[in-house]
Amino acid sequence: MKIDKMRYIIGTILLVSLVALAFNKPLKEYIEIPKQLTLFEGEAFTVQTSLPVTTTLEKKNKTLTSTVENQTLSVAGKESGDGKMMVKLAGIPIKKVNVKVLSDFKVIPGGQSIGVKLNTLGVLVVGHHQIDTIEGKKSPGEIAGVEVGDIIKEINGKKINNMSDVAPFVQEAGKTGKPLHLKIVRDKEELDSKLVPLKDKNDHAYRIGLYIRDSAAGIGTMTFYHPGSKKYGALGHVISDMDTKEPIVVSDGQIVRSTVTSIEKGSNGDPGEKLARFSPDKEVIGNITRNSPFGIFGSLSKQINNEIMDKPLPIALSHQVKKGPAKILTVVDNDKVEEFDVEIVSAIPQKIPATKGMVVKITDKRLLEKTGGIVQGMSGSPIIQNGKLIGAVTHVFVNDPTSGYGVHIEWMLNEAGINIYEKERQKAS
Repeated sequence: MKIDKMRYIIGTILLVSLVALAFNKPLKEYIEIPKQLTLFEGEAFTVQTSLPVTTTLEKKNKTLTSTVENQTLSVAGKESGDGKMMVKLAGIPIKKVNVKVLSDFKVIPGGQSIGVKLNTLGVLVVGHHQIDTIEGKKSPGEIAGVEVGDIIKEINGKKINNMSDVAPFVQEAGKTGKPLHLKIVRDKEELDSKLVPLKDKNDHAYRIGLYIRDSAAGIGTMTFYHPGSKKYGALGHVISDMDTKEPIVVSDGQIVRSTVTSIEKGSNGDPGEKLARFSPDKEVIGNITRNSPFGIFGSLSKQINNEIMDKPLPIALSHQVKKGPAKILTVVDNDKVEEFDVEIVSAIPQKIPATKGMVVKITDKRLLEKTGGIVQGMSGSPIIQNGKLIGAVTHVFVNDPTSGYGVHIEWMLNEAGINIYEKERQKAS
């Protein structure tokens, strides 16, 4: 009892002394461990301390362990679940840490070049067209208040799937003189509009005065796939329409294998590009169910391998990503996935899903010689650090093509519908 009282007195004196000496930093900066900490089973969080601290677990359990040795504080996850730890200085509590330990989780990194085919929900309006009528040039679509970026979802109560569905309605309306009843989607809001087709005086065909599109295609890079669910993630950023610059609202889509035929090297102010073609057989290897700010997502129907890293890897959460060396997997020639050196310049430990979670710089001399840095088509290239998948390359800096942004892998997994917390909740229930 006397010993505990002495420790309390000494601790109080020490704390008062620190304040009296006008330390510039608060104690929490000397103990750089967050109040909320998430780990995977078998992982440890370590931090150097500037003060002689000790730790105790709030209750005896199998969730985690904690040690302090040589001014290094270590917290290790054992089994999935929740645990609490108290950090003490001279026996006096100075920080309480809540620790969540997640079940072991692994995915297979990608790196393969893929062809992307998206089918829009309805038809997308990408421009207005003036019809040369006997009364002058007019655009029926513009008169009806249809805007660029609108999606025509229905005509006269019938669902529109592609451009060929539109023409019969237009010609019928032209003959009867009855307006088309359109249901359009604008900024996630459904609107109704009436459009009267006009006759072109040159070819006598009825037209609506709108440029429309029902699909889009391009190339990108596979980021990961989950061997258990077959769910995948790719690109790391949203696919937008080339004309409207708005994200494409996906009805469905497919991914196919693609081959890189050449590289347009990037330079300051002029990002480069991978030139690729879809594989000759155009074999569909997966579907696309989601096009989001974090990439495209769906399920694989065919097994794919990168031939250099085909075993499942653990992932790193955003707070576990560190500045320093890393690797990316990508294709720069034919369909061969290769490993290249990069540097993580900065990383933001994000608590909620957000893009641009890290800055990546290409350091590999061979890749710089080949591409000049990050080029279009490289988006989605998986980033590996310390044997863990940490994210994907997403954007290039226009004025410095050697560098660009990356997105944290946990947000891509979330968008793919893969819940890394699921096993833990099942075990707890």
